[in-house]
Amino acid sequence: MDYTHKPVLLRECLDGLNIRPGGIYVDGTLGRAGHSLEIAKRLSAGRLIAVDRDQAALDAAPARLEGCLDRVTLVRGNFGDLADILASLGVAGVDGMLFDLGVSSPQLDDGSRGFSYLQDAPLDMRMDQSAPLTARDVVNGWSQEELRRILWQYGEERYSGPIAAAIVRAREREPIETTGQLAELIRSAMPAKARREKQHPAKRSFQAIRIAVNDELGEVERLLGSALDVLNPGGRVAIISFHSLEDRLVKTAFGAWAKGCTCPPDFPVCVCGRTPRARLVGRRPITPGEEELNENARARSAKLRIAEKL
Repeated sequence: MDYTHKPVLLRECLDGLNIRPGGIYVDGTLGRAGHSLEIAKRLSAGRLIAVDRDQAALDAAPARLEGCLDRVTLVRGNFGDLADILASLGVAGVDGMLFDLGVSSPQLDDGSRGFSYLQDAPLDMRMDQSAPLTARDVVNGWSQEELRRILWQYGEERYSGPIAAAIVRAREREPIETTGQLAELIRSAMPAKARREKQHPAKRSFQAIRIAVNDELGEVERLLGSALDVLNPGGRVAIISFHSLEDRLVKTAFGAWAKGCTCPPDFPVCVCGRTPRARLVGRRPITPGEEELNENARARSAKLRIAEKL
């Protein structure tokens, strides 16, 4: 299938990475290569390491990166394992890294992948289709309390309790197999006033289940635990997040890198000896402008944060 894909905050990412033609860069979320292509175009003697857990993205990459492939190394893997990936390639440090934490447009648009509540398909939601855990496993196998927890924690769904209870009642009769079944269950468990909201009733719950299936927040935490260690001094890391849980993790990590000293504020002198390891490039996140939003509604919730290693 051919898809229309618009890389989010493209100009802002390229400016923020401050790309040098001879540098080594990472696109940890290759997707449909929109960001990767523009990074690779700006390299001469440099190299781009493009990572994705989705084999479909890697299969499509050679055509999308035509003319730039001599500067690109494609790797199947999770960005949370970035340090191990770079070590396996013999790369000691990189000059810039980009991570777009959103689900790629092709994954959403391909109904067979089971990400969308707008198309009926088998419950899947795996970004890596070789991974063992599917949305069907979560919906049919996890306890009512665990379902309620992820709907509330990952989806901020205020009707998480009634929805979890409805799922358990339904699966006792027969397994829940499709996105259409699940979306209708979620809708029917919500009060009439919630069903009339502009946002689709299933949006928050589908987001929560997708995050659980792919361990998305765990991957971000692992990335943030190692990203600064594999970045060369003066190198930058740019991360685009799409919901508050991801952005909170990024904001907190970047703030800790830039703060340095962790002594209580009433200490007269620093005794911890920690110094800042990075500086924030801009105090506030970068968000899409009106022109981009008019062209790409999926960019609406995007926030870009950038940090530079000292």
